[in-house]
Amino acid sequence: MQVTMYFGEEDRYLIELVDRKARQERKSRSAVVLSILEEHFEREKRIGEVLVDLGAVTPRQVEEALELQNRAKGARLLGEILLERGFVDERALTRALTIQARFKAPAGQKRG
Repeated sequence: MQVTMYFGEEDRYLIELVDRKARQERKSRSAVVLSILEEHFEREKRIGEVLVDLGAVTPRQVEEALELQNRAKGARLLGEILLERGFVDERALTRALTIQARFKAPAGQKRG
């Protein structure tokens, strides 16, 4: 996929920040922009929401899995239920968990 971004002179400082981050992380400008967007959109989301965003499951499938989780009184993980029901494959679940883990603050530490 190719995306074209247009920016004005007033945005130059942002591009310079992206370029600096790209050099530090040894990534392309595009990879840095996408990681920033991913963090912005996925930071506070639960696993079901991330999976819906990825197009791996439907909101109804998440609702059904949450109902099963509630019946089990929270003793089972949502991802486990989604896998068992065949709603999601292991690859998509692993991707969603990776995204989610990137933005979780260590225990006892506030974000931001």
